[in-house]
Amino acid sequence: MEIFDDIKLKAMPGNILNIYNKKLVSAGEAVKYIKSGDNVVIQPGCAAPMNLIKAMVDRKDELEDVNIYHILVVGDLPYLKQGMEKHFKHKAFFIGANAREAVNDGRAEFIPIFLSEVPLLFKDGHIKTDIALIHLSPPDEHGFCSYGVDVGTIKTPAENARIIIAQINKEMPRTLGDSFIHINKINFIVEHDEPIKELPQIDPKTSKEVLEIYDRIGLNIADLIEDGSTLQMGIGAIPDAVMKYLSGKKDLGIHTEMFSDGIIDLVEQGIINGEKKTLHPGKIIAGFVLGTKRVYDFIDNNPIIEFHPQEYVNDPFIISKNKKMVAINSAIEVDLTGQVCADSMGTKLYSGIGGQVDFIRGAIHSEGGKGIIALPSVTKDGNISRIVSKLKSGAGVVTSRGDVDYVITEYGVAQLFGKSIQERAKELINIAHPKFRDELTNFAKETYRI
Repeated sequence: MEIFDDIKLKAMPGNILNIYNKKLVSAGEAVKYIKSGDNVVIQPGCAAPMNLIKAMVDRKDELEDVNIYHILVVGDLPYLKQGMEKHFKHKAFFIGANAREAVNDGRAEFIPIFLSEVPLLFKDGHIKTDIALIHLSPPDEHGFCSYGVDVGTIKTPAENARIIIAQINKEMPRTLGDSFIHINKINFIVEHDEPIKELPQIDPKTSKEVLEIYDRIGLNIADLIEDGSTLQMGIGAIPDAVMKYLSGKKDLGIHTEMFSDGIIDLVEQGIINGEKKTLHPGKIIAGFVLGTKRVYDFIDNNPIIEFHPQEYVNDPFIISKNKKMVAINSAIEVDLTGQVCADSMGTKLYSGIGGQVDFIRGAIHSEGGKGIIALPSVTKDGNISRIVSKLKSGAGVVTSRGDVDYVITEYGVAQLFGKSIQERAKELINIAHPKFRDELTNFAKETYRI
């Protein structure tokens, strides 16, 4: 087999090779096992097996009411196009940009859920898994394939699926940790090599003025991070800005649902070394990555990186075992009592709960930990305050006022934990954009008697 020649598996036992060969089929043959009414779970993020997805959608005229489950996927999703709804129904645990229109039009559905609990839906039988479409690295000499760039919400559902269809791709990094599946457990193998999809940290269209706001937010966050802290860092302009200001810190660690390219420089400089971590010292713990080829090369066979299922990574009790745990999350708007909306704009669904609550609660219960909600004080056009007197009608509360700890904008830091409503309102008005402070103050005086 060419795949084994290319990766030079000279020690591959003949029986492993025979098992592999017996399961090898084309994508078209493999997806014939998907039937109308089936529940199909798809490996998400940058790891979505696009070759298998395309083959499944090519069979649309033979299929009705196929339910497709996953968190956000990077790339074009043909089953979300208009006219596909009688064949496929996507049920999203987190809404990506490519699914927002379909969800809000009713052609797809949203399931609100903490990221830590997504895999448990499949493990506990709340959702019966008929088919798992997964995307793996080639097997090693023992027959184990790695889930690569996305382990978190796929490993557990795949292990509970009736049929597992795997795309094997030489471009998929071999990541370590609880990140492997043996070819004995796979029903059908489809060989297809393609570059892993990439997601840059910052939208190149972001204006200089907006980047400067993110920069100030990043500085405000970095000031709260102590030496020896363990960080939850996501993707985007705010995490990128934070990391720019960590060059003077020492002995930082990472325990995060996901990470991107931004941590690489800090690891190479020795700033992120995990030596002071109280859980998995010396290791970067995550569920998945979203990034570019640079981070894919970095995680490939890298012994300091461990990927684990999200029910472990995002378990608040596990997170809290890291002393000085700092969780950094974003929001759409925050009201004067500290309620955090992060998944909708009024009734319009935008993203999801994700891991925000998991990590905020884990950080607050960590010894010396901090839970941070970070957001610009205004929308990109500068016309709407994101520190608001009250949330928009129909807006979802992701982090409750009982969970909130720190809220940070480019204008400063509001520490809310243990504060009264009146104290919170004053703190939040101080970090709102100056042109909205009078309006917010008048509301707080009339409503909360500050």
